[in-house]
Order: sequence, then C-alpha cells, then structure tokens
Amino acid sequence: MNKRILLAFAAMLACGAVDAQTEEKGFLTGSFESNTIGYVNDDKTFARVPDGGFGSNNYLKVDYYKGSLSAGLQMEAYQPALVGFPSNLKGTKLANYYIAWNDEDFAFTAGTFYDQFGSGLLFRSYEDRALGNNSALLGARLNWHYKDIFEAKLLWGVPRMPFTNYVMSDDEDNYMKGYPIYNEWAETNVRGADASLSLSNLLGLESVNVALEGSVLNRYQAVGLLAEEEGVKPSTTGYSARANVEYNGFVARAEWVDAGQKHYRYSDGESNYLIKNGNAQLVDLGYSGGGLGVNLSVRRLEWMNSYIDGRGIVLDESSITNNNLNYVPALCAQYSYSLTNIHPYVPMPYYINGPFVNSGEIGGQLDVYYNFRRGTTLGGKRGMKVNFNLSTYYNLAEEGSFAPGKMLWMNVNVGMEKYLTRKFKLKMLYAMQQRNTSYGMGDGTAVANVFVADMLYKFTPKLSTRLELQYLLSYEASNGYDWMAALFEVNMAPRWSVFVSDMYNHGMEKVHYYNVGASYTASRTRVAIGWGRTREGLICSGGVCRMMPAYTGGNLTITTSF
Repeated sequence: MNKRILLAFAAMLACGAVDAQTEEKGFLTGSFESNTIGYVNDDKTFARVPDGGFGSNNYLKVDYYKGSLSAGLQMEAYQPALVGFPSNLKGTKLANYYIAWNDEDFAFTAGTFYDQFGSGLLFRSYEDRALGNNSALLGARLNWHYKDIFEAKLLWGVPRMPFTNYVMSDDEDNYMKGYPIYNEWAETNVRGADASLSLSNLLGLESVNVALEGSVLNRYQAVGLLAEEEGVKPSTTGYSARANVEYNGFVARAEWVDAGQKHYRYSDGESNYLIKNGNAQLVDLGYSGGGLGVNLSVRRLEWMNSYIDGRGIVLDESSITNNNLNYVPALCAQYSYSLTNIHPYVPMPYYINGPFVNSGEIGGQLDVYYNFRRGTTLGGKRGMKVNFNLSTYYNLAEEGSFAPGKMLWMNVNVGMEKYLTRKFKLKMLYAMQQRNTSYGMGDGTAVANVFVADMLYKFTPKLSTRLELQYLLSYEASNGYDWMAALFEVNMAPRWSVFVSDMYNHGMEKVHYYNVGASYTASRTRVAIGWGRTREGLICSGGVCRMMPAYTGGNLTITTSF
C-alpha cells in the first residue's frame, strides 16, 4: 500500500479518536481478536510440533464514522499462522482499508469491501476467520436506491490472495512451478452488476411481496500460453436470475446461474485441460406460522467452483477454501455437537480423480420444526420444541443432466427441547448419517448413528451447569469407528465459565481427545485458555469446511471491542 495513503488513513483515524466523544464530530469503533496455540508432540495422535512451536492469528479492526462518511482498516498478523490454516498467511500486513459514503439514495465505497450477489452461487466475497478465509475485493462499489422499488449495484475489484501470490512462468518447463512473490493481490479481477426490482412496491401490493433480481459478473484471470492455445479464455462472464415471493407466512425463492467457462488441469492424452461451463439451480420453499416452520431446499451444481488459483491450478490444498469467489455451503443440518461433525458433508461442485470425473451434484434438504405450546397435551406446563431434518445428495448421472447418480450423502435427524422443570432443560437428538466413501466413484457407503443428550440445570440466575453425553455407533466395521463423548460446563454469569470434555474412539484407535479450559469476561473483553487434543478432520463454518490436522497443546484467545 502507498505510504501516503496509509498516512492519510492514520491521520483521519487519529482525528476520529480525538473526537470520539463528540458524536457530531464522528466516532471510532474497533475490535481486536487474538488466537494463539503452543504445540507439543503427541505420539498417541501423531501430532507434531510445527516450526517455531506455536502459532498466532491476530486481527485488529478500526472503523470511523461521521455522518454519511465512514472509513476503516484491518491489520492482520500471523506469527506464524495456526496449524491447518493456509500456508500463504504469513507476516503482518495492512489487509483491509476503505473509505465510504452512504446517504438515502447513494452509497460509494473505495478500497476493500465484501459483497454478494443473491445466494452467493455466482459471487460472494467474505471473511470467515475460523476457516482462514478473506476474499475481500480491492476496488470500488456504487449502490443506488430508488425509493423502495429499485436497487442497483456496480462493482469492480481485485480479489485478495492472502499475503502471498504465486505467478506462473510462461515457459513450459516452469509452468507447473509456483514462484512466490510478496504481493497479496491476485492476477485476476472481477466486475459486476446486481439489480433488484420490487414489483409489490411498484404496483402497490400490500398482501404479497414479489421481487425480481438479476446479476452479471465478468472475471478476468491471467492464464498461461499453453492454456490459451487449448481454448482457455482469460475473460469469462456469468449470469444469475432470481425471483422471490412472500405471502402470508409462505416464502418461495428460485435462482438460476450460468457461471461461464471453467477450466481444469486434466490430461487425457490429447489435451491438458477440461473446459466446461458452470451452472447451478436453487429453489427454496418455506412456511412459518402457528408454531410450525417448514423449509425445503433443492439445489443442483455443475462445475461451480470459483477458485483464485494462479492461472487455473490450485497450488496449495489448504488455499482451496480461502481462495474462493463464490459460496457453496452444505445445505444440510449444521450441528454443534462433536460426534455429529466427525464426517460432515462437503458439497461437490465437481470432482476429478484420475480418469474419474464427476461434474457436480443434485439434492436438497427438508427442515421441519414445531413448537408445542404450553397447556397442550404434548407441550405440558412449559411447552416443547421438536425438529426433523432430512438431507440427501447424489452425483449427476451424466454431465448436463438433472438425473441423480450415486448417493453421496444422506442425513436424517430428529430432536426435541423441553424444560422438564423451571430449572432443568433437556435436549435430545438422534442423527443417522450415510456417506459415500469414494466420493461417487463407487457405491460403497458408511453409516453412523449418533445419540445426544444435552442437559442444562440453573441453580440460580447466575450459576448453571451443562452436561453433554454423546455416542456414535458406526457400521464401518473395518475401521472400528465407534465413539463416545462427554462435556461438562460450569457457567458463573457474567464472568466465569469452565469446562472439561473428552472424545474417545473405543474401536481400533482407542485415543482420548480431551480438552479443559476456562474463560473470563469483563465488559467487552473475553479471555479464554485451554489445553488438550484436537483430532484430524474437517472443521466447518457456515456449511463450508476445511481440513484440520491433529494437534495437541495449549491455547489462549483474547477478544475485545471498543
């Protein structure tokens, strides 16, 4: 970043800090987050200490507001990055910086920003620190609102490649070799437009809400000479069309996406690339009212990845999640219990393994919940909540089709939540999860049954305890994959919380994944410490997952805001 720009931002924010107590002159807000882990070798889990012995991810965010004007920045420091995070997160940098104007009709942003078109299938730039994701755009964005009838958005930007970019040589001998340079912005840029028209407000309809939306996104990404000779286009354009209807508790949404050309490094003896057209379809139907909620989502994906991958080649497996320009979450039950997350579902926009090519997936989920009110037969004195979820996904029987092929995933769960007494709340959950063990290359599946009891007891308004008991019964006989888990918490609001937990595979592995920890909260600051083991596996946030290696050690987390 140009030093003069940095100094200008610093001066502006310093002025904001001086005037922070006078709202007429503007005010300053900010937050700081630090996650640090010290690692030790562990022969039980084969976890090994990385170079340096510890990792630390740190984020400082500051924003200044004065009337319609706002500005801000975010500093990030990886000293080094925590184990499992993308390897190109290194050092300390000014990661985000922006200045913006926002009034009743117009909004303008220059610098770094996040945005999304529709559900995010065509385009989404966002930050998720749990996954090491930050796909901010560096550029400009203009928003225009006309009453409550019409909204339009124009944007242009260069996506962020976290801290280290890789530039490919046009020399064929070096084409597959990545040469790192200290440049945090990718050799790609996007420009797009998004619009929304409210037919209800335009026509004066009061009982129904109808909106039509559409997007267009052009993406330029530098490609090598070999790729261009085989038909790979550096510039490609995608489109999205959407319709939303809401009426008396009913909701219906539909989205159709043509993502434009995609290319993949793949040799079949005649060419070195697969050149495909990405497309997706999404339908959401829902109803909410009278204590009942029902949602049905159906989605089809085909070649819908959107990686910032250094001329079409993913250079680092850990970068797949954080170098993405669209959003393809797992539309299935999102669990907070450890044993239900041992094998979470990861969407498959495509899959290539040697000669096997799977162009995408089709499937969906049905989610139902009902609140039995107090005084009813099942609700009793304090009411009861129940829920049911079914999700299933298949690969495509053949490219371009809507016919399902081999099953990739199925999840069925039922749960209930009820206060048995004024102080005692019980949650119970049963989940059946079935997954394809070869990502659709074969028919083989593995089935797991998970049982959970979650018990909360409030001694006083400030003192409570919570006990989780979990059991996983698996039919993966060859792996001996039966697990049990327990967690016990003591919460002394509003300051203290302590916990101890353990996961134990009593099949073949026979390893305890124990953790102990405590946290202290004062005003807007929270400090947490812990020690224990973390098993190798997928870590998920918002239905997007990243592989986490096993590690053992102690952790310190600090979060504060001002």
